[in-house]
Amino acid sequence: MVATIVISIITFLLVTLSILFYPQIKIGKVRLGTYWIIALVGALILLAFGLAPIQEVFRELTANTSVNPLKIIVLFFSMTMLSIFLDEVGLFKHLAAVAAKKAGKNQYLLFCILYGLTALLTIFTSNDIVILTFTPFICFFCKNSKINPIPYLVAEFTAANTWSLMLIIGNPTNIYLATSAGIGFFEYFQTMALPTVCAGLVEFSILLLLFHNKLKLPLQPSEEESPIQNKAALIIGLVHLGACLGFLIVSSYIHIEMWLIALVCACSLLLSATLMCLFTHKDWHYLGESFKKLPYQLIPFFLSMFVIVVALNYQGISAKIAEALGHTSTIWTYGFSSFFVSNLINNIPMSILFSDLCSNNAAVYASIVGSNIGAFLTPTGALAGIMFTGLVKEHDTKYSFIDFVKYGAVISLPIMTATLFILGLATGF
Repeated sequence: MVATIVISIITFLLVTLSILFYPQIKIGKVRLGTYWIIALVGALILLAFGLAPIQEVFRELTANTSVNPLKIIVLFFSMTMLSIFLDEVGLFKHLAAVAAKKAGKNQYLLFCILYGLTALLTIFTSNDIVILTFTPFICFFCKNSKINPIPYLVAEFTAANTWSLMLIIGNPTNIYLATSAGIGFFEYFQTMALPTVCAGLVEFSILLLLFHNKLKLPLQPSEEESPIQNKAALIIGLVHLGACLGFLIVSSYIHIEMWLIALVCACSLLLSATLMCLFTHKDWHYLGESFKKLPYQLIPFFLSMFVIVVALNYQGISAKIAEALGHTSTIWTYGFSSFFVSNLINNIPMSILFSDLCSNNAAVYASIVGSNIGAFLTPTGALAGIMFTGLVKEHDTKYSFIDFVKYGAVISLPIMTATLFILGLATGF
């Protein structure tokens, strides 16, 4: 037991340090994230010494349950493919450019439009895709308009990680925790809709108070345009995303698992786009680019963290943690513990760990809130934070670790409190 605890803690600590100080290594022209390599080494050590028995890991990986990590990966990657395809077609950039043009010289109006657009797109796609798409646009637009990018970057990042609470597909952590508890798409939405709206309203109010003085300054009207080059591809992408969301809503009633629905829709999208490419003789580079941009490094990271959690369960450590958390004040205990643990070990391993700790659905929902809003506090809290800080740095925009934590603490703690309070009313805990 002691060896498992030591190896796990060292792995979590090194993952966090790698994200902060040495996030990537370069081999030739290929850049690899160090966080997943460290996690993989930690998992292999546990397997090599029998602390996570191979038979136990294999049994969990092949179990015909909705919480099977391979099914979770398929669901996440299928939904990500649908979102990235729409991004490659140019939908997100087009909407952002239209929003900037409509705002004219009014920063307040631009701020409100971009916040609303980020929230809307996050609900129907995912937080990671929106952050990958909007962060470069904001950096570029603010530099050209000679305005401070900080209000827009903070608003984009917090909105993406708040409104991702609305649907089960908004964040990989939502998928894992809810699926592990047998919570369906529609049941999840019914419970989380009101807390999410509450979180969004509190967040938006705080953002306006924080950045009121900066947003009073005028901006130069943007002439930036980003037209949709291939409307047929856009229609195909929107139809498949809409169909996927529709089937996910009724998945529990038609008794088809969510991962299978998402996989069929993603495969149908690829087939439709390929056929359209053959018939129209046009260069549909969107397909190749969509495959290139999939977050493949998430697979070894997710599976490695899964092995570590299997080891913790096998050694009885998870049971002791659950006992320490107790069964009273479920919403507040699990909400704030998941919030802080996310920033210690990242929200993906936190979700895998907490899926075995949660004693009821209220604890699951509270942990989901902590996993999403916990991303505000430090860049290590979520993969979204890692991607965000990397993109900001690439575009020569000054946004330090201290800035991230400063704004994150001011915004996240009130939102956590308000959201958990409404969640408590919604679940009766």
